[in-house]
Amino acid sequence: MYDNTKLNFWLKFRMIIKVKVKTHSGKQEVVKEDDFYVVYLKSIAENNKANIELVKLLKKHFKKEVKIKNGFTSRIKSVEVD
Repeated sequence: MYDNTKLNFWLKFRMIIKVKVKTHSGKQEVVKEDDFYVVYLKSIAENNKANIELVKLLKKHFKKEVKIKNGFTSRIKSVEVD
């Protein structure tokens, strides 16, 4: 049996990171700066293509589930990493 208090702790543990997105850069790269990440994407910021690429790239980088919390139409985003 699982201890519910330990399980609830891990379910609530999530990291929120600040991400600055550079679209149409010709490369895919995640660079850690002081208190945020700069993410270079090949896609253009049109029809949600850049957001989709961002989530896929961060998911691969962190090896965890990722979702955009806010900043869907902005270059600066808050992203939740489970």
